[in-house]
Amino acid sequence: MNPAAHDSPLGKQVAGSAVYDADLLFPIPRAAGRGAMGLAEPLPFHGVDIWNAWELSWLDLRGKPQVAIGEFRIPASSPNLIESKSFKLYLNSLNQTRFADADAVRALLLADLSAAAGMPIDVVLLGVDPTRSAPIQRLDGECIDDLDIDIDQYGPPQAGFLGVDAAAEPATEVLLSHLLKSNCPVTGQPDWASVQIRYHGKRIDRAGLLRYLVSYRNHDDFHEQCVERIFRDLLARCAPQQLTVHARYTRRGGLDINPWRSNVAAATADNPRLQRQ
Repeated sequence: MNPAAHDSPLGKQVAGSAVYDADLLFPIPRAAGRGAMGLAEPLPFHGVDIWNAWELSWLDLRGKPQVAIGEFRIPASSPNLIESKSFKLYLNSLNQTRFADADAVRALLLADLSAAAGMPIDVVLLGVDPTRSAPIQRLDGECIDDLDIDIDQYGPPQAGFLGVDAAAEPATEVLLSHLLKSNCPVTGQPDWASVQIRYHGKRIDRAGLLRYLVSYRNHDDFHEQCVERIFRDLLARCAPQQLTVHARYTRRGGLDINPWRSNVAAATADNPRLQRQ
């Protein structure tokens, strides 16, 4: 577990703030988790952590509540990730705070979250009218969850399950599983996700990939670090020329976190809302 997590509000009873308080945000240095995985600069990927906030509210200048959906994009190159409970407490501190308009809210969010992450992030506020908010979508890819296999390893992650068909011609594939589960490293609460793996290279053994993903089931780690471990292990064991890993986690506390990592320079991350989100 990242040592900094011990000092965070995660897993502890914390009183919410009735007034705006940027000090509620708790940054966690990425370097510690990456160092434990043997990841060092230059990183083998670029990426972004996409957060969606479904319980974002404030007051207008006349005291009437306003609501929105927030999309926050934190670069994977930022020095810090932001601990999720602190993020939620921070957003809750806006509930009784008056703002001139949504642009003023966005400007404050942009300044505070960029400071916590250690570099500029992106913030978009969306209306809650269904015609303007994100529709339910499906992740592209061939789902491997119905493979007829036995599984008996649920943690720690078993990179040895990963392999390729060395005799096969290189393939370009998009594989998908809805069976990724890990646990919060402090509270032990489950984190559920769908994961999409897009690659070009020797054909990845699907049974081994599914066993590998299920081996996260009792693993304790943050969303971002789970995705970076998956990326690292696939790159090391399967050596694809191109690799993109995108996990879509279900929400907790009105927030979902969706890490995306890629070694394809021109690739960019989209933000589809899935059925479970």
